[in-house]
Amino acid sequence: MNPDELVATLEEAGLSPYQADAFVTLLERGSASATDVAQASSVPDPRIYDVLRGLEDRGYVETYEQGSLQARACDPAEVLEDLRSRATRLESAADEIETRWTRPDIEDHAVSIVKRFDTVLARANELVRSAEHQVQIGLTPAQFDALADSLETAREGGADVKVCLFPETADESPLPPTERLAEACTEARYRRIPAPFVALIDRTWTCFAPNRHSANEYGVLVNDRTHAYVFYWYFSTCLWDVYDPVYSARDDRPSATYVDIRECLRRIEPLLEDGRRVDAVVEGFETDTGRETTVSGTITDVTYTGTSGGEGGSVPITQFAGKAAFTLESGNETYSVGGWGAILEDVEAVRIEIDSPA
Repeated sequence: MNPDELVATLEEAGLSPYQADAFVTLLERGSASATDVAQASSVPDPRIYDVLRGLEDRGYVETYEQGSLQARACDPAEVLEDLRSRATRLESAADEIETRWTRPDIEDHAVSIVKRFDTVLARANELVRSAEHQVQIGLTPAQFDALADSLETAREGGADVKVCLFPETADESPLPPTERLAEACTEARYRRIPAPFVALIDRTWTCFAPNRHSANEYGVLVNDRTHAYVFYWYFSTCLWDVYDPVYSARDDRPSATYVDIRECLRRIEPLLEDGRRVDAVVEGFETDTGRETTVSGTITDVTYTGTSGGEGGSVPITQFAGKAAFTLESGNETYSVGGWGAILEDVEAVRIEIDSPA
């Protein structure tokens, strides 16, 4: 670093231009009279005394009388400590600026727009790991690898994890091994064309970003049940319902656990039509008070706005886009049970365990 660069750097560290120039001059000379320092630097003669005293106050130089005012550079230990402390603070400030730029404070906002996909992926990783009830996620195999440990944590914690995999480009991508899918999700499906990244966690959080090859890179972080419900229907209709499973922990037994009432209705309607008894334990919330509740009993009826598949056919998920509920008889009580966003029903179901004895 040449003298001019050193002067400029000292100015950035807080010295005035005259102080920086005088200090570098003294470093080169060791000690000198105030007059000599002024002549060897850019400091005007009338200002040199104030400049040297200012440097002395900051611990950079010391002055003494020897016929005239003399000055010499102090032991650099204190100066070096000051400079390194400033460097550390500047580096910390740089890190904080980067953090604030890439990831704004999203705790107090329902919807936040971020600039980088990495921010969306990092937030999804945190939220998935802490999921309590359900995760619905659409992502590439590479993104699955990045989130697999968190998906496994959610699965082990009892969350229902649905994974839709798709390629990053139009080319086919190798799927994760079945063993890894079994560890990380309840069910996985594969869509053969690229799609945006989307993750829905516990009906409240949504992390969304366009495909990495889209023209603009940005992400949307949503902490709101109503907004998340819109993304739920995108996931259900575009990433899930029309694709076959590539892995599933579910089987055809009449006993199963559901976190989506619409999938539950599709399963139990044929059983009821066949005259089978269907018992259920429902965990959820009272819609009028918001209190957690658990009710159990026998399902006697299903109600939804669309039309039945008929002849044993599977009812498309779109037929459940409106009202979707079932009636539960429990002793002398009758409950109407709805799903995500239930208003008219008695209970909003979060988890439904059904059993249909033979």
